[in-house]
Amino acid sequence: MKYNVSTVDEYINALPEDRKGVVSKLRTLAQTNLPKGFEEQFTYNMLGYVVPFSIYPDGYHCDANQPLPFLSIASQKNHVAVYHSGIYSDETIMNWFVNEYNQLKDMNKLDMGKSCIRFKNMNKIPYELLGELFTKMTVKDWIKKYETAIKK
Repeated sequence: MKYNVSTVDEYINALPEDRKGVVSKLRTLAQTNLPKGFEEQFTYNMLGYVVPFSIYPDGYHCDANQPLPFLSIASQKNHVAVYHSGIYSDETIMNWFVNEYNQLKDMNKLDMGKSCIRFKNMNKIPYELLGELFTKMTVKDWIKKYETAIKK
């Protein structure tokens, strides 16, 4: 969903009540668990964590005026989404996450796209597992994966 805001705090405050707590908790997980170097920004109308220009001056190949994205959290029309570039780019991380998710009790079927994990039930979000996922790739690892992929 598109909001007429420009900061992370404005974004969270604009969310429907049932989403504010969820997105705030995911934000805290990201701030607590992402390895050093990722920077929080409001980007692409989502809460995002990027590799800042101070670390990776080339920026994002699709738009060099944007820093290299890594993780995004968004409240969409019918779900909350976590977009994680590590899942998309690293088969080991993807397999680990799917396996761990499928072992959880009382969860909905995993709803995923390429880098997107969708949660339609706000009461069934595996926060602990997502926190662990957020630790799985460093800035250095992400830059290496990214450069390998775009230089093919």
